[in-house]
Amino acid sequence: MDEYTRPDYNNIALVTIDLQNDTLPGAPLDVKGTKEVIPGIIQLLRLFRDRNKSIIHIVRLYNEDGTNVDISRKRKIENGMRALVEGSQGAELVDGLIPTDIKLDTQKLLRGDVQKVAANEFIIYKSRWGAFYNTPLERFLRDRGITTLVFAGCNFPNCPRTSIYEASERDFKIIVVPDAISGIYEQGIDELKNIGCELLSVKDLISLCTEQL
Repeated sequence: MDEYTRPDYNNIALVTIDLQNDTLPGAPLDVKGTKEVIPGIIQLLRLFRDRNKSIIHIVRLYNEDGTNVDISRKRKIENGMRALVEGSQGAELVDGLIPTDIKLDTQKLLRGDVQKVAANEFIIYKSRWGAFYNTPLERFLRDRGITTLVFAGCNFPNCPRTSIYEASERDFKIIVVPDAISGIYEQGIDELKNIGCELLSVKDLISLCTEQL
């Protein structure tokens, strides 16, 4: 990698995408493989907390009346599907990601504000696939001098993929952790390499961060 795409480990943040209860097995938005990537993501969270590096959890929330639902799911919601409903247990982050006594502040998040959950850990709501679309994420990162983003979460073809491409459009340096993202596939990995992303396993990223930070 050259100097333009090489990750800067001093100005790095971990971004998790849509790791909410309603994406787990048996839930309304059951995404195959999400449960399996959680342990590796928890390792990354522990690493970033130990190194005092920023963590941003991106979540999706649907109003009870469905007014903010994207059109691809609006009919299902109108027909009675309950998923990621504000204030529901299904909308909460998966156990183990944040302290159990912290819940999503749905009113704050839906207003477009950032919820702080720890000294250097935050939650941001997105209304569509991409984490940067109509959210405070870019300004939040710029204000903190963050230049490099590590992506993990659920479900690659939709929200992680869109968010990664949005980050690339904004000239962030990007690390993608395939074994910490559900739904990822070989062609997608090749395409990420072509836009300058670095691909690292959970193990390799932990090893590199331990050396660099």
